[in-house]
Amino acid sequence: MRHVCPPLTMPGDRYGTVRWDARGSINWDLKAKAIKSDSASFILNGVSAMRQSIREHREHGVVIALCDVEYNDATRSFQRWRTALQGGKSLYTLARERRTSHSRYRKTLAVLVELLFVRVDAAALERLSLMAQGRNSNGKPRPRKYMFDLDECADMVTDRLVVGRPLA
Repeated sequence: MRHVCPPLTMPGDRYGTVRWDARGSINWDLKAKAIKSDSASFILNGVSAMRQSIREHREHGVVIALCDVEYNDATRSFQRWRTALQGGKSLYTLARERRTSHSRYRKTLAVLVELLFVRVDAAALERLSLMAQGRNSNGKPRPRKYMFDLDECADMVTDRLVVGRPLA
């Protein structure tokens, strides 16, 4: 892999509340994405932190771990077990239920299939969409974040490493 140059230090730089996962000559963000999902898009990081990282280093790296996953069963036994383990429903869960928002299914197994390496510069930022990702547990809105779409931005992948096979 010609673009990832050791040594990497962990963690990477910090911009506000965002701490990058690793740093070499640029900051790197490590992301996991289910390959069998409804969307090819996934959330990157905060707009201001990514812009600052690119201003300082000219590029920002993202390592995307594509995983084949299994989800909780229809009775949500894993979620019920986890709720009991944490001592009952959290305040966040209770507030979500009052808003009648649905709870997502939980992943119970992930098998790494492929690693994708992406380098983002200022021009590439213009191709990414933006999203407001709901609210924090205290009810305050979260800052805007970038979204990466694997279908629309496939040409931004600089390297790939196939490491496994999907689940049967």
